[in-house]
Amino acid sequence: MMRFVYDPPNVPLSVLHIDARIIVLDKPSGLLSVPGKLQGREDCLIARLVEEYPEALVVHRLDCDTSGVMIFARDKVAQGFLGQEFEKRRVKKSYVARVWGVVEPDSGRVDLPLCADWPNRPKQMVDPVNGRQALTDWEVIVRGDGETRVRMFPLTGRSHQLRVHMAELGHPILGDPIYAFGPARDFPRLMLHAETLELSHPETKERVSFASPYPF
Repeated sequence: MMRFVYDPPNVPLSVLHIDARIIVLDKPSGLLSVPGKLQGREDCLIARLVEEYPEALVVHRLDCDTSGVMIFARDKVAQGFLGQEFEKRRVKKSYVARVWGVVEPDSGRVDLPLCADWPNRPKQMVDPVNGRQALTDWEVIVRGDGETRVRMFPLTGRSHQLRVHMAELGHPILGDPIYAFGPARDFPRLMLHAETLELSHPETKERVSFASPYPF
């Protein structure tokens, strides 16, 4: 496995939406959502956000190499409400990825339980005995020359879920430094983007949706 070198992009915050209770950002690829445990990984999206909005609070995370829609709370009550939206699986999310190979079916569901591969952390693995349920629906957007663009709908929120599930199908996400091999790994970034996020607003309790077009 390639050694992880943290070199976060020097880009300004991309605010998709802001109101009295929430802030929605478009996270760039290569930037941690929260500080890493090792020295030198303090720079992250929440650290940059609190420089401008000191009250901002984390609700969920995206992998460092994944780009796209992330929501933050502006007070503890909103954070608790949004946390329940995620915990109770009331959040609807879609992701877009470019994957290795030509995916033949037009759509499908992956139902493979996942758990941490402890000796190889942060790697995750399929484990029918000790794994937690992980469900992903997916559909083909377009097939290309040796690759396929797919849209994925995670029904659970396990760590690295989409990356492991696509790799298990034999179609790893392009540029994945952990689960892709050979030429599938030789891309400038992980080709995975959090495209849409839909949930109930902590103030109005009405459903709201936020989107960011995929950049690849």
